[in-house]
Amino acid sequence: MGLLIRGGTVVTASDIQNADVLIEGEKVTSIAAHIAPNGHEVIDAQGCYLFPGGVDPHTHLDMPFGGTVTADDFRTGTVAAAYGGTTTVIDFALHSKGQTLAHSLKTWHAKAEGKAAIDYAFHVMIGDLREDVMQEIPKVVSEEGVTSFKLFLAYKNTLQIDDETLFRTLRLASQVGALVQVHAENGDVIDVLVKDALSKEQVEPKFHALTRPPEAEAEATSRAIRLAEMAQAPLYVVHVTSAQAADAISEARNRGLPIFGETCPQYLVCDYSDYERPNFEGAKYVMSPPLREKWHQPILWNKLANGELQGYGSDQCSFNFIGQKELGRHNFSLIPNGAPTIEDRISILYHYGVNAGHIGLNKFVALTSTNNAKLFGLFPRKGTIAIGSDADIVVWDPEVETTISATTHHMNVDNNIFEGMTVKGKPRQVFLRGKMIIDRDKFTGEQGSGQFLRCQRFSRNVL
Repeated sequence: MGLLIRGGTVVTASDIQNADVLIEGEKVTSIAAHIAPNGHEVIDAQGCYLFPGGVDPHTHLDMPFGGTVTADDFRTGTVAAAYGGTTTVIDFALHSKGQTLAHSLKTWHAKAEGKAAIDYAFHVMIGDLREDVMQEIPKVVSEEGVTSFKLFLAYKNTLQIDDETLFRTLRLASQVGALVQVHAENGDVIDVLVKDALSKEQVEPKFHALTRPPEAEAEATSRAIRLAEMAQAPLYVVHVTSAQAADAISEARNRGLPIFGETCPQYLVCDYSDYERPNFEGAKYVMSPPLREKWHQPILWNKLANGELQGYGSDQCSFNFIGQKELGRHNFSLIPNGAPTIEDRISILYHYGVNAGHIGLNKFVALTSTNNAKLFGLFPRKGTIAIGSDADIVVWDPEVETTISATTHHMNVDNNIFEGMTVKGKPRQVFLRGKMIIDRDKFTGEQGSGQFLRCQRFSRNVL
């Protein structure tokens, strides 16, 4: 028999309806005002919303960075994601110079297999565009089911690529149905500013932000957009933090270009003042791009609400304060960049977005799940509650209040940048392909039960 979720309010990116949902096997098979139990297992969802499982398009699990490795791997990170209502993550397979893309993907498959508790897909980060790597891109798309590639315009002498590499990748990716992502900061300028600050013994965490100004993000965003325009290619700008960068995306879209922008929870509720916390506590907030002055936040909220920003990812990249963030106690440039955000991504958007009146329920679902599934070739299998879709469903209790804390979260890290924030709204149950993996505050899933997802080619008319 099947599983019947009764009495809830089903919310998708386009509709809201009081309905029962029948799950048989791994799929949704019926959605109706009333479905007879007929021997099915019944879940009572009275007073709750039914959301499609969250799709997080931006995670870094088991990733090496700055001489260390992120504290959360695919085992701990995906369990934490499930607690927060996310049932699919898209992680970044890092490409090292001199290696093949196939080697990168093989490495990341090994990191995830047998560990992931939820479903997952990959983007590939391109480190250098040798001719043999160019020839690999079409094969990665057609044979590996990986249809998105990321390039960094920052991190000089490590991850940063030049404009030629970006332009060539954009042009080729467009031809084979792939979407290029950029980390948009001007790494050359940042390198100069960092050296200037260190020469003046300006070593505190706040100088991470002061040496990566919003203008550096805006310039790189505008440059990447113009290169995409010349290449006649779509472009996705990850983790947009500033009004200036977001405005560049809006201007491009107003001209009809297929440019997409993503922001993250930390940029909506944390700000530059967090870097000035005493006792090196500001190091917990060191990420790239950095947190901005608070006045940027209402602009980002408005752009999420009106569709000028379409993606919403966690940029999960966790490092312990003790032993990892401390690597930069006397030099801000040595602080590992990133924060633990995968578990709280959805609750932050619900509380500070829906409850605060910035966005409605349909937009909330679009941002946490549907848009991300569409942009990265997983829709309609993921990203909606519909007949034939995977039964990834979150039973969301809008009345439960939770105070976020590193002492109670499920990430494998000793800090939380949302520490002390009280949010209203929380998953009661979470289902992955019809199987309950979260039951209130208990993980009931299985490590390694997550499946690798092959992504469809990018469609320009997707959003």
